Amino acid sequence: MGKLDYKKEYKALYVPKKEPVVVNVPDINFIMIDGAGDPNGKEFTLATAALYSLSYAIKMSYKSDTVPNNYYDYTVFPLEGLWDLINKTLPSTIKSNLKYKIMIRQPDFLTYDLFTTFLEKTKKKKPNAYLDKVIFGTISDGLCCQMLHIGSYDDEPASFEMMNKFCKDNDYKRTSHMHREIYLSDPRKTEAHKLKTVLRYQIEQK
Repeated sequence: MGKLDYKKEYKALYVPKKEPVVVNVPDINFIMIDGAGDPNGKEFTLATAALYSLSYAIKMSYKSDTVPNNYYDYTVFPLEGLWDLINKTLPSTIKSNLKYKIMIRQPDFLTYDLFTTFLEKTKKKKPNAYLDKVIFGTISDGLCCQMLHIGSYDDEPASFEMMNKFCKDNDYKRTSHMHREIYLSDPRKTEAHKLKTVLRYQIEQK
């Protein structure tokens, strides 16, 4: 078996169309960190770094003395975030009012015991206080509306309007104020108007 490429293996979830579609998302295992406040701040950066350092330790585990059973080579999954508001009466443009759960999907072979083993190893090799906040668990999104947003994060409201209209026209109802973002581009290396982000929220049929 060659390297698992998430864009090919799970195309429906990570390479959606630029128009809204309905997708049924299976149970997925993630490593996650909860946080709040402006994502442009230092805390968000350190939390993201913690998730990536642990994810790469797990990917490279075939070189360690703790090679997981059923290990296979794969491309590290992209950063994702579940976003909500602290004060629901304030607009989403006030970034200090945001709360989030950021996460990176993990391969099927990762168990809780392996997670704790590689977490301790990562703490020693790449110390980061936010590694103490990392948890491992399963998220079940189920039926969702999603689309690919191309452009600045600040322009996402226009894409959400498209999604909302699609749901209304097709008799779907949004079931949560939270939404998911999957970051397919590195904002440090990509111009804002070229950023690719999967937008997704949970729905149900009316």
